[in-house]
Amino acid sequence: MCGITGFFAPGGIDTNDRVCRMANTIDHRGPDDSGLWIDQNCGLAFGHRRLAVLDLSRAGHQPMVSANGRYVVIYNGEIYNHLELRAELGRNGNGALAEFAAAQAWHGDSDTETLLASFSAWGVKRTLCASVGMFAIALWDREERVLTLMRDRLGEKPMYYGWQGDTLLFGSELKALKAHPDFRAEIDRDALSLLLRHNYIPAPYSIYKGIRKLPPGHYIDIPLGSGLGPARAATPEAYWTLNQAVTSGLANPFGGSDEEAVDLLETSLRKSIRGQLLSDVPLGGFLSGGIDSSTVMALMQAESSQPARTFTIGFDEAGYNEAVHAKMVAKHLGTEHTELYARPQDALDIIPRLPAIYCEPFADSSQIPTFLVSQLTRQHVTVALSGDAGDELFGGYNRYLLAREVWSKLRHLPATLRRGMASLLRAVPGPGWDASFAMVSPLLPQNLRIARPGDQAHKLADVLTLPDGEAFYRRLVSLWTNPADVVIGAREPRTLLDDKSGWPRTDGFEHWMMAMDAQTYLPDDILVKVDRAAMANSLETRVPFLDHRVVELAWRIPLSMKIRNGEGKWIVRQILKRYVPADLIDRPKMGFGVPIDTWLRGPLREWAEELLSDERLDRQGYFHRAPVRQKWAEHLSGRRSWQYHLWPVLMFQAWLEGAE
Repeated sequence: MCGITGFFAPGGIDTNDRVCRMANTIDHRGPDDSGLWIDQNCGLAFGHRRLAVLDLSRAGHQPMVSANGRYVVIYNGEIYNHLELRAELGRNGNGALAEFAAAQAWHGDSDTETLLASFSAWGVKRTLCASVGMFAIALWDREERVLTLMRDRLGEKPMYYGWQGDTLLFGSELKALKAHPDFRAEIDRDALSLLLRHNYIPAPYSIYKGIRKLPPGHYIDIPLGSGLGPARAATPEAYWTLNQAVTSGLANPFGGSDEEAVDLLETSLRKSIRGQLLSDVPLGGFLSGGIDSSTVMALMQAESSQPARTFTIGFDEAGYNEAVHAKMVAKHLGTEHTELYARPQDALDIIPRLPAIYCEPFADSSQIPTFLVSQLTRQHVTVALSGDAGDELFGGYNRYLLAREVWSKLRHLPATLRRGMASLLRAVPGPGWDASFAMVSPLLPQNLRIARPGDQAHKLADVLTLPDGEAFYRRLVSLWTNPADVVIGAREPRTLLDDKSGWPRTDGFEHWMMAMDAQTYLPDDILVKVDRAAMANSLETRVPFLDHRVVELAWRIPLSMKIRNGEGKWIVRQILKRYVPADLIDRPKMGFGVPIDTWLRGPLREWAEELLSDERLDRQGYFHRAPVRQKWAEHLSGRRSWQYHLWPVLMFQAWLEGAE
């Protein structure tokens, strides 16, 4: 795991100071080593910060030049099957590479060297298709004078790029691009409206005009040798798409029994985890006590000859603490478990650091406990496995159950009746629903015991009057429903939510939502949250569910094996029950968050009031004052809980304060 950055300046480069400053801004991504490479005549500069995980020697130093001298690479990530690629290169190399392999001229054991040899032998696209891993790569072809930027299939590793005047900038984080003197910090108000809808700014947009995010599963060839016209016209090209995996999987469904499906998925997950245990540094995993992380840790322990290291952050607030469940799972599995109960002040102390950690506005409040568990984990290991992506692949989110149990029935009711039901649900404040459910919860069936029922009741009220399933989904994944009316001078850009031509073709509404989430919420929220929080602590994270072979298998598994008897992730639960007693895992799904709603009325009130003051909103000129102030007043009164609407506004305001 590393940090990469660089730039192209057509007038040439007379000093390495600029790229050095760019690389140093992301030293947290790679504290173990640094390197620069400059082609002064061409005007191209590479900067690299290294977190050494495979081959800790200088043989893994980057930037790295290929054995034939043609290619130069900087790379962030891990190629889990790089040893298999080396073997394949030895069998099928051609030309100069055949001589290279025959002479066993490998200088070290790093996957970076393997990538360079693969690019030399097979070219970019074949190498990407053959690689199993997570990565963001910049490759310079000195012969063709083409810069190629690449990103892994599911979007685990970030890649920003864009032209600022005549200068091309790229890197792992925006802060690296901002360190270049040609960077124009012009805020994109249209992208800001997307933040208010989603909590994040989805690819390909960024908070700054002219800077893009490379979409997952894509690469872009940027010619730098024949003038700026062709380079500026370059567009990303896909080498793998989730929609293709969905189409192929549904066209070739698994036809075996339940038991055979469970066996097949367990085998695939164990193979993924086995590959991701490749490391020359200490390794562990996040354990929340939920289905996904418990499954990954159970299989990790099964693949390990020694007790696996597991880590959990706990909170004393009711409804936000899974540490007690994680501890019981860890004890049963026999892992070497470390837990830390964070005080509210520990979480509050992180908030001022968030703008610097995320470097563009990001407003998923679970970023706070994610940072804390990463901080704890890094004190003991350098690499951690996580259970992310199980929900998107196997039907774990409540909205999938809501679609099946609620929307499919309610959509047939008369519109007037649905509007009346929505009014009744909104009439009770969120805390009132929470208190009522707390009283009756012991009497309810297990599948009806939901966490934070107040939020769910108000979400249900919001969707009752919608005309169709797509509008239902859009409302569920939206915060502000008309964000361009809140951001001054904004027109909300098109995203996958609006582009029907990019929608997946599935066999049902639940699967459609899962495929949409896997292309939006997963890469742009979940994976961003984990990458930035972990890398701020110089911790590498790996996601076994996102081995593309597991993803492709997931889309062959019928929906009935994912959602069954009112529960999601049925098939994953069956795997876990082979390792952990059912009574440790059969409980309501709980998010990984902190009580922002009550904190905004308590310890964060003064901070928020300053950021949302009339004077500040008017002076900055990004938000219309009235809708923001109305929600703030209603939230403070306790009549409504507007934490999810207010948090992205606050995160932008805090980020802007640090960016100015």
